[in-house]
Amino acid sequence: MDKRTFLKTIAVGAVAPRLAAAASARGYDPAARFAVKVSEVEYRRTTKGRPLLARIYQPEGKGPFPVVLDLHGGAWQRKDRKAEEPMDRAIASSGVLVVAIDMTLSGEAPYPACIQDASYGVRWLKSRAAEWNGDASTLGLYGSSSGGHVAELLAMRPNDKRYNAIPLEAAPNLDISVAYVATRSPISNPFTRWQQAERKPNPNLVKASKTFFQPWESIHEGSPQEILDRREAVTLRPLLIMQGELDDNVLPSEQKKFAESYRAAGGEVRFEVFAGSVHEWVAEPGPQTTRAQEMVKAFIARNLG
Repeated sequence: MDKRTFLKTIAVGAVAPRLAAAASARGYDPAARFAVKVSEVEYRRTTKGRPLLARIYQPEGKGPFPVVLDLHGGAWQRKDRKAEEPMDRAIASSGVLVVAIDMTLSGEAPYPACIQDASYGVRWLKSRAAEWNGDASTLGLYGSSSGGHVAELLAMRPNDKRYNAIPLEAAPNLDISVAYVATRSPISNPFTRWQQAERKPNPNLVKASKTFFQPWESIHEGSPQEILDRREAVTLRPLLIMQGELDDNVLPSEQKKFAESYRAAGGEVRFEVFAGSVHEWVAEPGPQTTRAQEMVKAFIARNLG
């Protein structure tokens, strides 16, 4: 596959909505339409005792349904399980069990605390997915911004003892392997993202990086781009990167470099730039938001086919 083919736009045509009563997890149809039941449960607590909740978007049907774990953004310092509500609902309504989780914030504990939450969340969801008609064997990740950073690290380092440090006593033998990773504006290179925040300047994002990466040198150790540059032994799952053309938070040029590095290392990547879109374009309704939702669903279908 040449470079132009690798970077070309994913064509996602318009799909006609239709009702569906049930679906097979492996025979997922992104054009299906389900009613969605939303509920919440506590899945663990931080070291300081704050409850971390999981918001469950369950399609109302027989299933079994594919499973997605959503990892929220917020520069590691803010936001929660509700951050990607429109995307989560859109995916779930096509017949996917979507579970969005809270994670430890950097003001509570620095790197890699939130990644440890996410690792625990993967294993916890695998152990519980059947309760909500989900097929744990199909579990994939969706991560936005700093949540995309967490998702990339989890997928690339599934056997990292630091990331997997929190035991799941109910199912101690489960691992954190995933089927794929879909991302929106992931922080694939936190060091160049920090440099961009310094240049802009954006004091909030500068502080966010300094608070999360302690000691500061961990910004290099925990960088997906630098992991590939160092040629570390990694696991490379199919990866979707959706990037806003006008993003001045995570620069499109840096995201393109990561996609090319991932492919050069042997990974499968779909990299898509959304014209006229900023860092969090999916927060507002519109054609590009709808396009992103359809792209994620098409990516899930492709990787479960």
